[in-house]
Amino acid sequence: MKILLTGKNGQVGWELQRTLAPLGDVVAVDRQALDLTSPDAIRALIREVKPNLIVNPAAYTAVDQAESEPEVAMAVNGTAPAIMAEEAKKLGAAMVHYSTDYVFDGSKATPYNELDATSPINVYGRTKLAGEQAVQATGIPHLILRTSWVYGNRGKNFLLTILRLAGERDELKIVDDQIGAPTSSRMIAEITGQILAQCFSPIPHSPSLIDQYSGLYHLTAAGQTSWHGFSAAILENRVRLTGAPAPQLSQIQTSDYPLPAPRPHYSVMSNNELKHAFGVAIPTWRNGLDLCMEEM
Repeated sequence: MKILLTGKNGQVGWELQRTLAPLGDVVAVDRQALDLTSPDAIRALIREVKPNLIVNPAAYTAVDQAESEPEVAMAVNGTAPAIMAEEAKKLGAAMVHYSTDYVFDGSKATPYNELDATSPINVYGRTKLAGEQAVQATGIPHLILRTSWVYGNRGKNFLLTILRLAGERDELKIVDDQIGAPTSSRMIAEITGQILAQCFSPIPHSPSLIDQYSGLYHLTAAGQTSWHGFSAAILENRVRLTGAPAPQLSQIQTSDYPLPAPRPHYSVMSNNELKHAFGVAIPTWRNGLDLCMEEM
């Protein structure tokens, strides 16, 4: 099987290069090799590679910057996946596409499931929802995997920001009224590899099960916490692993730290459909964080 992987230097894309390797020939590209704001470039690359499977973790993820660059965000998050799916249909290929908890408005008090109504409250969420809908509209075999609060040991993310600030400041003031599930990029990639291994049998001439499993799933770490709780766990691990003193950690409200893009106050998602379909075990957010920081 030939797999086209976008965003190979991103948090999730970097990890996917390893977890997809056993499944086939992976052609991995970065933003230099593929300009996701150029429909012609996307079409040309897919027609050249002729993949059996497109895996698309690449995205415009600057949530606040998207408010002032809605056209660019839509080009990358909405239009590019649509073109990929259209080209996949012509080739008879399947597609894996990643989305976000920010497609929800945060008004719920219990974990969101895949049937809950979407109502994004920022540009980033609206453009990611457009990408989901575009892939679904083509009717190709697909897996859309919504994840949340993604972090890892590379790139730009909350974990690395807190570790940097912990070495620079004596006090950190962190929002405590937004609740979600911090999810490591490594866990996302490993579970993606597991479910694709089930969808595409390595046995010669065996039928693919991607049509049977095709659909939308939530893929996040188990449990929930606030940004403040996430920060506290990061600092606890930092002390445990390095002995470095921790700065004082204070709770603030979202209103105390206004940003250009509004965030949902609650965006926890249920993984029940994913577990039922594929039988995968979902680690807790704390276990994922511990493993990530020990590896660092």
